[in-house]
Amino acid sequence: MHSDAKGLIVAIDGPAGAGKSSVARTLAERLGYTYIDTGAMYRAVAWLGLCNGVVGDEEGLVRLAADMKFEFVRQEGVQRITVNGRDITGEIRTPEISRLASPVSAVAGVRKQLLTLQRRLGEQGDVVMEGRDIGTVVFPEAQVKIFLVASIEERARRRWLELQDRGSDVRFELVLADMEERDKRDSSRALAPLRPAPDSVIINSDDKSIDDVVHEIITVCEGVMPKC
Repeated sequence: MHSDAKGLIVAIDGPAGAGKSSVARTLAERLGYTYIDTGAMYRAVAWLGLCNGVVGDEEGLVRLAADMKFEFVRQEGVQRITVNGRDITGEIRTPEISRLASPVSAVAGVRKQLLTLQRRLGEQGDVVMEGRDIGTVVFPEAQVKIFLVASIEERARRRWLELQDRGSDVRFELVLADMEERDKRDSSRALAPLRPAPDSVIINSDDKSIDDVVHEIITVCEGVMPKC
């Protein structure tokens, strides 16, 4: 059943592993909104950079970001990600791409190219957009801003289980170390650092189900809708 919350831009930010993707996807379904995963866009640029041998070349990455045709495609009820017509949904979820996406997202020219696309995708409203800087940079005017957090141990555990499900035998300690390093990079970078907007509602997802968190956010959404 859809909520009565209509016409909103819902921005969900937070660190890796906090549950943003699962929560945002479920929330969008409940609201009847479009789900936009901005992190997938940076992963797509990282994937293109790896394929083209320009991971360390900022100018090369910017050119790839400017030229790529990125689309969210819904197939049989599942949202897929295509770049230049190729489905890369699974290819951008590897540990290697996860490591590359953070430094790629710190490249000013890449962020500029993707910012334009993100704003175009979300400007009509009825969207749930998740990432690292949605409420602070992409849509500071969003009516609902959520900053989702969880302990680093819990976030690493979730990511480790996700990788296990995909057949990876990576050790938990390595996942935890990678997450600690990524947190440090994301929070300390000069350009669009990871931080909550002043008017964000901060939700801790430790010991909460996806439905619990989604219910909290829907309550926030309904609270900002004008009363007739």
